[in-house]
Amino acid sequence: MSTILYLAHTEADGTLAKISREALTAAHQLAAGMGAELAVGLVGEDVGAAAESVAGCKARFLGVSGDAFSQGRYASDLAAAEALFKAVNPDMVVAPASFRFSRAIPGLAVRVQGRVDTHLTGLEAKDGKPVAKRWFYRQRMVGEFSRDERPWIVTVDAGCFEAFEESGSADVELVQVSLPEMRTTVTGIQAPDADEQTIRPDAKTLLVAGAGWTKKQADGQSHVDVAEEVLMQFLGATKASLGSSKSLVDISGEGQAVISFLTHLHQVGQTGSTPRHAKGLATCCHGEEPHVVGWRFINERRAINTDASCGWAQGKADVLYVADAFELMKKVNELL
Repeated sequence: MSTILYLAHTEADGTLAKISREALTAAHQLAAGMGAELAVGLVGEDVGAAAESVAGCKARFLGVSGDAFSQGRYASDLAAAEALFKAVNPDMVVAPASFRFSRAIPGLAVRVQGRVDTHLTGLEAKDGKPVAKRWFYRQRMVGEFSRDERPWIVTVDAGCFEAFEESGSADVELVQVSLPEMRTTVTGIQAPDADEQTIRPDAKTLLVAGAGWTKKQADGQSHVDVAEEVLMQFLGATKASLGSSKSLVDISGEGQAVISFLTHLHQVGQTGSTPRHAKGLATCCHGEEPHVVGWRFINERRAINTDASCGWAQGKADVLYVADAFELMKKVNELL
C-alpha cells in the first residue's frame, strides 16, 4: 500500500492557516481515492493544537516542534521536512503553497531525489493513480498530468479545495531533528497594521485602479492627490483589496504623477496576478484583453468608464457605469 505524507507548518498562534487546511483536504481525498495510507507531518513551535484541529482525518500524526521551528527559515524548515519524510518514507508528499513552504519544499525534492510540481489547482485519483492539475501560460491554459517517478512532491494553491474542519483527539509522534549551523536569526517581525494593507486575498471585493486616475480631468489638470484620497476612503470603508492595471504601474517610469501606494505587486492581468475575489470593480481602465485575462476568476464584474464602447462594454463586465469615476466613487463613499 502506498503512503501519502501531508506536510504543513503552524502559524504564530499555533493554528493551521486556511491554505494548509485546504491542502489537507486535497491529500485526504487523494489518499481515499488511491486507497493509500495518510500521514500528517506538522512543523512549528507547538503542534499539538494544530493536530487536534484536523484529527478527524484519521491519519498518523508526526510533529517537529521547538523554538527553532516557530519562524520560517529555509534551513530549519527543510531539515524538519526531511526528518518527517524519512520517518514515513512516503510515495507522495502534499503541502500548501504558502510563502514559507514554497521556499523549502522544492529543496526537499532535491534532498530525497524526488520530483516536484508546485502551485497545483487540482489533485485527484484516477484509476488508482494521482493526477494533478495546474495552469500554464499565465493561466490561459489548464493542464492535467501525472508522474511515474517517486517520490512525487507537490504544493497546492489556495482557494482550490474546501478547508478541512474535522477536529478530534490526536496522538502526535515527535520527530527529532539535527539542525545545521544557522546563519539566520529571527529577531522579530515588522508588519503594517491590517488597515494599512491594500492587498487582501481574503477580501470579498477587488477594486482595480486604471491609469485614468492620473490623467488630466475636465479642468485640464491631473488630481492624483484627490484620487488617492477617494481610493483609500473606499478601501478603508469596505476592506476591499486593491489592484492596478499595467499602464498605471508603468507610468512611474515615464515621469508622470503616480498613485503613491501602488506597486507592481498590485498589477492584475496577463503579466500580473489573477485574483479570486467574489466581486470586482474596475475604475478608469479600458478593459482590454491583457488586463481582463486576470479577471477570469472574478464572479461578478463591474466597471466605471466614460467611454460607452470601451473593452468592458464588449461582454467583459456584468455592469458598466458610463460615468466619471471621481464623481461616482465620491458618491459611493458618501453612501458608505
